[in-house]
Amino acid sequence: LAVRGVDAAAEVLAAADPPGRVARYAPDRLITECVRTGLPVMVPQTKDEDLARIARSPEAAALLARAGVHSYLAVPLIARGEVLGALDLTRTSNPLPFDEDDLLLARELASRAAVQIDNARWYQNARDTALTLQRSLLPSHPPVTGGLEVASRYQPAGATSEVGGDWFDVIPLEDDRTALVVGDVMGSGIPAAATMGRLRTATHTLASLGLDPAVLLEHLDRITSGLDQAIATCVYVVHDPRERRCTIANAGHLPPARVRAGHAPELLDLPTGVPLGVGGVPFSTTTVELEPGDLLVLYTDGLVETRRHPLDERLDRLLALLDHPGHSLEEICDLLLRTLHEPDNFDDVALLIARATTPGP
Repeated sequence: LAVRGVDAAAEVLAAADPPGRVARYAPDRLITECVRTGLPVMVPQTKDEDLARIARSPEAAALLARAGVHSYLAVPLIARGEVLGALDLTRTSNPLPFDEDDLLLARELASRAAVQIDNARWYQNARDTALTLQRSLLPSHPPVTGGLEVASRYQPAGATSEVGGDWFDVIPLEDDRTALVVGDVMGSGIPAAATMGRLRTATHTLASLGLDPAVLLEHLDRITSGLDQAIATCVYVVHDPRERRCTIANAGHLPPARVRAGHAPELLDLPTGVPLGVGGVPFSTTTVELEPGDLLVLYTDGLVETRRHPLDERLDRLLALLDHPGHSLEEICDLLLRTLHEPDNFDDVALLIARATTPGP
């Protein structure tokens, strides 16, 4: 509901149904008749009984009378054969009553408005569907596994059609090891979310086989190649708390950041690899140390990439934000999203942070 007045007395706006609250339309109101029949309703010269059917209450009718409302016109908002609502017009300062010319103009305005409203509803529905699918395929609470404390966030894109491709996962393995995964399916909307779900399922299945990270990505690459020209980036990490190290393979993804006590935060120096679905290029596994208390930060490009800043500058900003020990993992997640994810960055974000702990006996 939107209300606007031009040269109207304050009483007219006060009499209108208040935006932002539930508006109920009694069956005898003229706007109800317009919506029910899908036909315009025009009252060239309003009387007291007409004002009672225009206003939402007797008090509102008295306000309209005091404001000098003398003519009324309502036309339906119709899009694709469906009545969405009505355009409701009253006239005060102009002494002429509404006529057929006004009706033609109001119908044209209502037609255009209805198309815009219907488009907004359609795009919002598409976004809600993609977001619901995306959230249903992501772990709501990543499991706490041996030797790691984890926290995560998923931030959907602001744009209607951009939701869909980012994912993260935490997969318990044998011998207290844990697989950490962050990936990004190129594209957006429901197809990207569906592809993400298939890749996540495949990653779970392959992880259970205990494969080397590079070998696992090679299998994922072949699977992705068969998914209707799908392309995805992914970084796959296996943490071994007893060896105090991680083995990592990268498929075209931004490098994880590592935070160690007594050292400046750093981006891991990994072979970049090629995205999943390109095919024909082998992956490699890199081993890095991860001592108890160290952090590993995995993220998708929506966290750091913008259209206005160089990527290196944004990655330096990420490292600077991580150079503040003492925060909990949840606080770090919130800090990174609040500081780095800009409103005009129409990309979703997956963020996964793990802190190594001392394994149990």
